[in-house]
Amino acid sequence: MTDEEILREIGSLPPEGQRLVESFVAFLRQRYAPAVTPPANTPLQNENFIGMWRDRDEMKDSTAWVRGVREAEWGQ
Repeated sequence: MTDEEILREIGSLPPEGQRLVESFVAFLRQRYAPAVTPPANTPLQNENFIGMWRDRDEMKDSTAWVRGVREAEWGQ
């Protein structure tokens, strides 16, 4: 099927069918988009999420905080 034939077939669909084709094409673009990977030489300490809880009192001893959450949730 040529590009022109595909476009003609899509054009012959009712508006709802054309919207479905558009949605499906958008889905396929997302599904097959190349994976974006951060550069391997980016130091982790430069990431914005590092240290985001440093000012929270309960995080002063993060091990104790995790232990408390586990005990409260699962009794472990």
